[in-house]
Amino acid sequence: MNPSNEIDLYLAQFPASTHEKLEILRKTIMKNAPGAKEVVSYRMPAFNLNGILLYYAGYKNHIGFYPTGSGIEAFKPHLSGYKWSKGTIQFPLDKPLPLDLIAEIVRYRVNENLARPAKKK
Repeated sequence: MNPSNEIDLYLAQFPASTHEKLEILRKTIMKNAPGAKEVVSYRMPAFNLNGILLYYAGYKNHIGFYPTGSGIEAFKPHLSGYKWSKGTIQFPLDKPLPLDLIAEIVRYRVNENLARPAKKK
């Protein structure tokens, strides 16, 4: 199955309001990571550009955003309003997504991945 179709099916399983936020997140990532490919990894939507950029997932009360440990570390000062850990940020469903912050993190991860040597296929 095409990864985009698989992701569409994944997103469709959520209530309309969550689905809408996940789609907004997906489009924000696409806009800020030109050339990145959508993939499914660990049964979650993800983006790959010279390696995994990030993952995201829907849950009952939040959206999980997984920009890897380096993405979290670089933006710690901006995460005080969110629950976060070494590799994830939780965006509560009852609040707007912080799209500017998400875009910054995505661009950071793109630059980080593009600075690495290309992975062999």
